[in-house]
Amino acid sequence: MEKKTIRPPVVAGMFYPGRPDVLEREVDHLLASAPKERIGGTIVALISPHAGYQYSGLTAAHGYNLLKGHSFDTVVIVSPSHREYFDGASVYDGDGFQTPLGFLAVDAELRDELVKGDPIVRASSNGHRQEHAIEVQLPFLQRVLGEVKILPVVMGDQRRQYCLHLAKKIGEVLKNKNALLVASTDLSHFHPYDAANALDRIVIDDVAALDYRKLMDDLEAGRAEACGGGPTVAVLAAAHHLGANSAKILHHCNSGDVTGDRSGVVGYLSAAAFRVN
Repeated sequence: MEKKTIRPPVVAGMFYPGRPDVLEREVDHLLASAPKERIGGTIVALISPHAGYQYSGLTAAHGYNLLKGHSFDTVVIVSPSHREYFDGASVYDGDGFQTPLGFLAVDAELRDELVKGDPIVRASSNGHRQEHAIEVQLPFLQRVLGEVKILPVVMGDQRRQYCLHLAKKIGEVLKNKNALLVASTDLSHFHPYDAANALDRIVIDDVAALDYRKLMDDLEAGRAEACGGGPTVAVLAAAHHLGANSAKILHHCNSGDVTGDRSGVVGYLSAAAFRVN
């Protein structure tokens, strides 16, 4: 039997509990603590934060609660690269990701479709080795969807051209498929509380309007900040290609709301893009 290439958890015990029983209880508690919103349409994409669960877990739970009672063949997760710069976007070239809650297989067939003949989107381990922004989404997916297949994509370069190219490719390969998109992003970093809220409000308003072009404009002009701004643009654009025509802000806060230290905060957002027929 061919040995599988498995990406092990690298932030278990830091960003979230490393013990399976403790992690399961924490995720379930976060989901139970967040209201289940009604969106009145077919969910296409989530925007979800990627900090430690003590900071952004409740915000993330607002989005993942929407998935209860639903099933998807694949979840495509698009994240920034915090630790490696590389050109284009990298789709994990291994067999799957391991978390303390178990194994999630990569959708190899969908990966092959996405990267075939593409000069920008490639199958690679670049950006995946130490990246937390995909990993922290997985325990939530495991608790609400079970053993769903995933397609982990890391953007090494978030320039406009690459965001829109990735969005177009994702929209093409997911057409008529039962898939969910997740953009992994936090908002502004290390500004005083009021300044951070002003910056974050611009991103929030752009997401609420499902206006990925204005979001890209605002990020490029420095009017707004998001460490996963490019992935958010790509996911919103791909969701638009897939028929999403509405969006809802589910929850937003920052680290100052959690810790009480408002001197330099990090912002968090949960939102959904959906299709109203």
